[in-house]
Amino acid sequence: MNRFWTFMTHVHSLAGPVVMLLYPLYASVIAMESTSKLDDEQWLAYWILYSFLTLMEMLLQPILEWVPIWYDMKLVFVAWLVLPQFKGAAFLYERFVRDQIRKYGLVDRQHKVSQ
Repeated sequence: MNRFWTFMTHVHSLAGPVVMLLYPLYASVIAMESTSKLDDEQWLAYWILYSFLTLMEMLLQPILEWVPIWYDMKLVFVAWLVLPQFKGAAFLYERFVRDQIRKYGLVDRQHKVSQ
């Protein structure tokens, strides 16, 4: 049973980098090299949200140390952002981030490429 838990610990520690970095990097390169631009928004939105999450995590580190399941919650959230079945990053960007950017005038609407 000890070997099983050791194996599970290693899988758990590898899951974060694979889900949060390796797969999104791979999928971003594939999206950039494809002729279709449909998936570009998903991956640009992912990197925006992941950067924001990382920044918030750095700022709130003293508080998050007291949340024992923070890493697990982050892993599940990022998996939702990444997995193509959910397209969570594109959903959050369209639903919340885009409105805030337009509300505060951070991006001129004329710069958006027409589709």
